[in-house]
Amino acid sequence: MPSLDLTQRLNAYFNTLQLRLEALGPLLGGFRLLAARVFTLPEVEKGQEQAEITTLEVQQQVGKTALATGLAHYQRLFIYHQKTDSSGKAAIRLPDALCFAVDDDQYASTLALMGKINDLKAQLAQLITVESQLPPEQRFDFVHRHLRGLKTLSAYRGLQVITDPDSVRFGWANKQVIKNLTRQEVLTMLQKSLQGGRAVPPYTREQWRERVRDEINQVSKLPPDTPLKIKRPVKVQPIARVWYKTRQKQVQYACPSPLIVLCRTQQGATVPALGELLNYDRRTIRPKHVPAALPAHLLIERLHLYVAT
Repeated sequence: MPSLDLTQRLNAYFNTLQLRLEALGPLLGGFRLLAARVFTLPEVEKGQEQAEITTLEVQQQVGKTALATGLAHYQRLFIYHQKTDSSGKAAIRLPDALCFAVDDDQYASTLALMGKINDLKAQLAQLITVESQLPPEQRFDFVHRHLRGLKTLSAYRGLQVITDPDSVRFGWANKQVIKNLTRQEVLTMLQKSLQGGRAVPPYTREQWRERVRDEINQVSKLPPDTPLKIKRPVKVQPIARVWYKTRQKQVQYACPSPLIVLCRTQQGATVPALGELLNYDRRTIRPKHVPAALPAHLLIERLHLYVAT
């Protein structure tokens, strides 16, 4: 059971984070808006969290409408900030760029506030995932006992500031998470899941425990030195490609939330070119290079756990 001090700090960090996020809107709203584009994606429906995504239709907003939508997004931290038929488990993404002309004082004040916000987000994530010493199965109950309905990913996710870019283009990224594990590491992970004592729909608590016991038995039968890996596809994600002409450099950013683009016009910065995020259609995606995968067979489907052969 987390200590009283931990609970007090959880509430203190989150309350301060909310105050800082509330201050961000008036600060940015007082700057001269150069350009803004927001791309709204469909929210994931309840029960469709694991469904394969083949297409996504994008809706675009520009100008002051985009600015209002983008600023509001930073404070969408709870389940009740989304549609009633949307999944509380799925991340809400709003790729966009909000571009402002700033002088030196405005630039410094924005960086200072953003630094405080991102520090609080990191401290909140550290407290919940590390300092609480709770396994993943018990963190949900701990967080929602004190901050009911909080979407932790939205609370953890840092905000990104871009300075003096020449262009910001948008696209889609398809990735896989690959993690090599030993047999003992997998057994430890499964034991924590068993000890968590939670029911995972559509199973009852006892049915879920029985399923995890079967998985432990499967892994236990493997030789101790069996190479294992988790190879899990990640949902398609929006990305931003930012080009800096003077540095002749392109930087790619994940773009789950609005990018804050600061243009120091007094130092010669100009309005960056903003691209569009087109609708996603997996059939039109052609990877440039797909490396040959080592042979492996699936052991536990829900974990995407494979045995290398």
